[in-house]
Amino acid sequence: MKILNINQIRALDQSTIEHEPIAPINLMERASLAFVDWFARQFPNTTPTKLFCGLGNNGGDGLAIARLLLERNYPIEVYVVRYAPRESDDFMHNHRRLKLLVETIHYIERAQDIPALRHNEVLIDAILGSGLSRPTDGIVKSVIESINRSPATVVSVDIASGLFADQPNDATDTIIEPDYTITFQLPKLAFMLPANGKFVGDWHIVDIRLRKRYIDLAPTPYYFTQPQDARLLLRKRDRYSHKGSFGHALLIAGSYGKIGAAVLAAKACLRSGVGLLTVQIPRCGYDVLQTAVPEAMCRPDGGANVLTGTLDRGISEIGSLTPADYATVGVGPGIGKAPETLDMLKGLLRSIKKPMVLDADALNLIAENRDLLKYIPQNSILTPHPKEFERLTKKWENDYQKLDILRDFAKQHRVVVVLKGAFSAIATPEGDIHFNSTGNPGLSTGGTGDVLTGVLTALLAQNYDSVEAAVLGVFAHGLAGDHVAQQRGPIGMTASDVIEALRWE
Repeated sequence: MKILNINQIRALDQSTIEHEPIAPINLMERASLAFVDWFARQFPNTTPTKLFCGLGNNGGDGLAIARLLLERNYPIEVYVVRYAPRESDDFMHNHRRLKLLVETIHYIERAQDIPALRHNEVLIDAILGSGLSRPTDGIVKSVIESINRSPATVVSVDIASGLFADQPNDATDTIIEPDYTITFQLPKLAFMLPANGKFVGDWHIVDIRLRKRYIDLAPTPYYFTQPQDARLLLRKRDRYSHKGSFGHALLIAGSYGKIGAAVLAAKACLRSGVGLLTVQIPRCGYDVLQTAVPEAMCRPDGGANVLTGTLDRGISEIGSLTPADYATVGVGPGIGKAPETLDMLKGLLRSIKKPMVLDADALNLIAENRDLLKYIPQNSILTPHPKEFERLTKKWENDYQKLDILRDFAKQHRVVVVLKGAFSAIATPEGDIHFNSTGNPGLSTGGTGDVLTGVLTALLAQNYDSVEAAVLGVFAHGLAGDHVAQQRGPIGMTASDVIEALRWE
């Protein structure tokens, strides 16, 4: 699913109006009905409801919503915030229609006009829309502050009043803090960014049948991965395939006290369809790995407690393979930053020419030795969390600048970067960013990043291209977390739970 900017969304509306064709007021009615259908599924028609609307088209949506809720017998009060001398034509049209159904529409011009707001009410925010170009002030600011102080449930129409859709707000801006945002057709870029979390709440998309051809042709670097997108990436297996069909991967992981990271990555790799898996691990982890993950082959490192890149050759023919002989290599979980491990990483990066997965301390070592950046194979997948990414690049002033830095880094180094977090952002060498739709706060626990490394390594080994592997792998990893959260709740989720919940269907 594409994420379009505000100018494109306006053009999309106009394209729909011209080519369907449909009158603008009827398109507004369609959007309002979609909102009301969602609202009616969420709240019974006994719910006391107050609707706050502005004077523009978002306010027009609000008046249409109020009329449609009245027709469904909702007890609703309407408050028009008079912040300007004029109203839009669509606002006036819906105002006239609403007046036929209600005796009283309340108008807010001064702070004393703002009603008392109670905990058992639902407040619908239709004050300002996505076309906002300056911070809120005056009576609008007073109304928003009153709504934010209230204990009521708040639902925003399309976007929270005061929130810019695709540019940063100032930290001092006054913005609605909704429990829900119901947006039309496509998500806004603002919804994807951590700093805006409290200004978005739990957001949902409602389909208002805007022109598909315009959306298909509209250029954008931003995408939102939905279930149907992930399903299209997942390949079916041929009946006559065998373990050699799905690649032999090498995971390089673990150090004394962090062998669990290697175990988690290995289990996740196997659960994600790799044909064969070898794990290179310090000798201290040999018994642990052979016991915990019997399906994996173990490649004992020459180092007793840390990885050195040399091998204990007293075990088997596994030692005759070099990292370059494998379909792909995943490196980083639990490896630490010992000098010997840095030497191992230097040698590895200089010898590998095919895409690999780099995570955790592999990224931290690269950040501390930036000359290694030029040795990362093109189309490799890097999986930093925000602090690790900051170490690789530089500090950013806001989330929009962070996205610019992310895109520039991926393009400059010709790599895929998975910036982990809510709506994980996957940047491609072409400059696109795919935001992930799955996952929950329960994934914020130790070991889940190791699981993701295993998943991505397995997909690369199966010859998915790097962007496909990243988009599909991050989606599946988050979906597994969602399954666990549904069954057990997000609190207390473990990385092992996520591995067991991985599904590929």
